[in-house]
Order: sequence, then structure tokens, then C-alpha cells
Amino acid sequence: MNPLSGVLSESWDLYKKHAAHFLVISFVVYLVVAAVTALLSAVLGRFGGFLGEVLTVFGMFLLQAALVKAVQDVRDGRADLDVRQTLSAVLPSVAPVTGASILASIAIGIGFALIIVPGLILVTFLSLIVPCIVIGRTAALSSFGRSWRTVSGNAWHVFGTYVVVFLVLILANIVIGAILAFLPGAAANFIAEVVSGTLVAPFIAIVVTLVYYRLTAARGEAPEPGPTAASPWDQA
Repeated sequence: MNPLSGVLSESWDLYKKHAAHFLVISFVVYLVVAAVTALLSAVLGRFGGFLGEVLTVFGMFLLQAALVKAVQDVRDGRADLDVRQTLSAVLPSVAPVTGASILASIAIGIGFALIIVPGLILVTFLSLIVPCIVIGRTAALSSFGRSWRTVSGNAWHVFGTYVVVFLVLILANIVIGAILAFLPGAAANFIAEVVSGTLVAPFIAIVVTLVYYRLTAARGEAPEPGPTAASPWDQA
């Protein structure tokens, strides 16, 4: 039996039900990062641009962690945490999420360089790193092993789910690009990136988080630890 059966429809239902909450979190992070990055570039030139790139990377990992936390929060049917509370709750997880995600990105990049297939394998098996850290409070390095174990036995189901999500993302980007085609090139690209990220990032987070919950349940494991769990930076 496929434990991910219906996960995309469940993700869509959750997205629609709490769209305002997810979109506000996503938009706030995108807007703040974009505004500060533009200010740094204008004031400090190239160095400011470099600082902006660093801030953008931090912002994207903060957004990933915040959206996973938001999905965890609304699974009982209501949002108990507002935007500020959600961001505050995940701040301790941002450093381990950033470290683990960067290491995973390097490994996946190397995998894609090796005739693509190894990269696809790593994308599939390491896709649950962020929920493992944010929800499972797994150590940064230990999240690699936990994500791999959680996906094991259902890799084809996980891969197939992500392929469908990827196709949906391509379609969404095409539609958004077409709608904003009347704007000047640079403005269109910037606005399209913000709009696309704001709309799409929550759905991706919902899918990945629900996959995490579904697979941990299928393995008979607790997705969320007790209150005495170790810090995400602690080694398992």
C-alpha cells in the first residue's frame, strides 16, 4: 500500500484552507529580504550586493523552516501561531537547517554532475532534512540519516510525488511569467520571482511536511519528540 496515496490532494486542501496564513509568512520573508538586499546594494555597492546574497540565502532557509513549522501548527485545523510567533519559534532551527541544506545541496550538485541519476537519488532521499530538524528536532548531521531511513522503502512513491510537484511548479511559473510579460525585463523578473516564491513555496513545504508525517507514521515512528529532545545541533 502506498502511504503517500492522496498526499497531493491533502496538500492542496491544506493550502486552500490556510492560504492567507501561509502566503503572509512567505510574502513577509520575501519582501523583507528583497527590500534589505536592495538597500544594501544601493548603499554599499558590490559589497552590499554580496551581503544581500548572504541575506537571501539565510532568508530562504528561514522561510523553509517557518513554512514547515506553519504546516505542523495548522494540522489540527487552526493556526495557533501568528507570523511573528512562527518565525520566532523556528529561529533556533535556522542555523542547523542552513548547514544541513548547504551540505545536501553540495552533495546533490555533485550527484547531478555524475550523469544526473545520483543527484535524483539524493534529492529524493534527502528531501526530508528540514522537517526532520524543525519537527523531529533531529541534529543537523543526523538529519541526513533520518531522512534517508524515512524515505527508504518508499523512494519511488516519494520521487513520483516530487515529479508531479515539479511539473506543477513549471506550469505556475509559465502562467505567472505570461501575466507579468507586459512589465520591463528586470522588474518583471523581480516581481515574478517574489510572486512565484510567495505562492509556490508554501505548497512545496506542505507537500514535504505531509510526506514526512505520512512516512514516519508508516514506519511506526513518532514524528515529534518529547519536550526533553536534544538541540538540533547536538550530535546523535
